[in-house]
Amino acid sequence: MQQRIARYFMELTDRQLGQLQQLADSLKAYNEKVNLISRRDVDNIEVAHILHSLAIARYIQFTPGSRIMDLGTGCGLPGLPLAVMFPQVEFHLIDRIGKKIEAARSFANDLQLDNVTFQHGDSGECHDKFDFVVSRAVMPQADLIKAVRRNIAPKQRNAIPNGLITLKGGDLETELKSCRRPSVVVPLTDYFSEPFFETKKLVFTPL
Repeated sequence: MQQRIARYFMELTDRQLGQLQQLADSLKAYNEKVNLISRRDVDNIEVAHILHSLAIARYIQFTPGSRIMDLGTGCGLPGLPLAVMFPQVEFHLIDRIGKKIEAARSFANDLQLDNVTFQHGDSGECHDKFDFVVSRAVMPQADLIKAVRRNIAPKQRNAIPNGLITLKGGDLETELKSCRRPSVVVPLTDYFSEPFFETKKLVFTPL
């Protein structure tokens, strides 16, 4: 896996590549005890979960000091791979399912990540402000916008406006028509060559 990720992210250090490999290994081992991810993805964790999460890092390089909320993080995706990628950026991971947020916390401790915090609950219980909210296949874009727009900080410090960045699959035309705000849609085949990404997209909605 390390060679595959290094091919796309040459700036990663050996330590960061090792952390990402450790995360993938931990996900596999933990999933044997507690069902965190789909069984069909267990043998493809490196691509379907780690590399997929890092697609956000191909779209934007977060400025050091930025604050990112990962809503519906599950077992720490995409938040933990991004926290490895951007050690000078703060990540706040939120999920309603206790066993998943505890798994994410355990993974972060094992990886010695000091730029990640956790919350068992939902965005309505979080009153902090963030530069971006990221999410991976949690709910329709319009619903996410309603849920997190009050959490978006007014001050700009990145190359693109603050807002919502999601990772999605399939045909998004109908879903995005229900959004009152325009969105940017990027096919992940622009970034990665693996067949898994043929139906995957990144959606950015400025807020």
